[in-house]
Amino acid sequence: MEYMPEVIQVRPTNDFKVYVYFDDGSIKLYDAKELINKGIFTKVKDINVFKETCTVLNGTLAWDLDGNYNENTCLDIDPFEIYENCPDVDE
Repeated sequence: MEYMPEVIQVRPTNDFKVYVYFDDGSIKLYDAKELINKGIFTKVKDINVFKETCTVLNGTLAWDLDGNYNENTCLDIDPFEIYENCPDVDE
């Protein structure tokens, strides 16, 4: 059976990175600096919005721009993308 990564916690930083904690105990560091300059993700280009709306929805890293935790309207990142392509880090 293939592992299906699920995010259980996120911690945004002051430089548009996010520590992403997975249910298998691994921690990845997601760098969103390029992402925030593209398409709909420009909505989180302000560091305060980036940090204040960063959360876990749909089992992955997400930004809840509406503030209502609606899984259908959040901006989220595929958990496989984070798990497979981001560096492992220590807490």
